[in-house]
Amino acid sequence: MGKQNFVECERKGLERLINFRLPHYFYNIGMVIAGLAIVMMFVRAFALEGDQDVLKEVLKKVLLIGMMFMSIARDKFEDEMIVKLRMQSYTYAFVAGVIYALIMPFVEYGVSNALKPEGEAFHDIGDFQLLLFILMVQLLCFHTLKRMR
Repeated sequence: MGKQNFVECERKGLERLINFRLPHYFYNIGMVIAGLAIVMMFVRAFALEGDQDVLKEVLKKVLLIGMMFMSIARDKFEDEMIVKLRMQSYTYAFVAGVIYALIMPFVEYGVSNALKPEGEAFHDIGDFQLLLFILMVQLLCFHTLKRMR
């Protein structure tokens, strides 16, 4: 395999990855999955008794999967402008996520030490909290940008 063929093959693979979108009905499936996960989180918190740590972790993952389906599903009328707006929203979400991950631990540390005299140890935010924030920012930015166009 020549160098040119290798480069062309890699470029095609990268383009397929960049342009990957689920069909539009996955947006609705994602909304149902995320909605059910949120409802089940409330049921777990208020109605179920006992230690439900495994259920809590599973529901977190299910919520992220539902939001991911919503994020990568095609729009009803997918054109170049929608693709551009989607990429802008991913950029905004990434930048906001990095800023959030850098600042939020200090905010939590300061607030917890201001409210509790005994203080609390410094700790980073978790992966679920960061991924949830990034997906929420992306979805909100995308729909806001779509409305503004």
